[in-house]
Amino acid sequence: MISTHVLDTSTGRPAAGLKVSLEALSAGNGWTQVAWGTTDDDGRIRELLPMGGTLDQRRYRMVFDTLAYFQRRGVKAFYPVVVVVFEIAEPADHHHVPLLLSPFGYSTYRGS
Repeated sequence: MISTHVLDTSTGRPAAGLKVSLEALSAGNGWTQVAWGTTDDDGRIRELLPMGGTLDQRRYRMVFDTLAYFQRRGVKAFYPVVVVVFEIAEPADHHHVPLLLSPFGYSTYRGS
């Protein structure tokens, strides 16, 4: 399971309506999109895999479309896209990847 929660630290509110793509690294084929979603009113995507989808032991990345999010709010931002790359070692575990976002910075960590 992969989930995310995006908080806009410039407003102290969840980042609702932010598009997120989940991509997997394939040997020789580069990155391939395996799922996508849009954050809900609480800034969450509770499950970022297609129904019945599974994870493998490999490298994944989440691509957050921050440009569209900030443009809708009429805010100029420095980072048009935030890309978070991570390794899945235990596919059966819950992998929560939160993003703290502002127009001029971001941070992330392995959540629970």
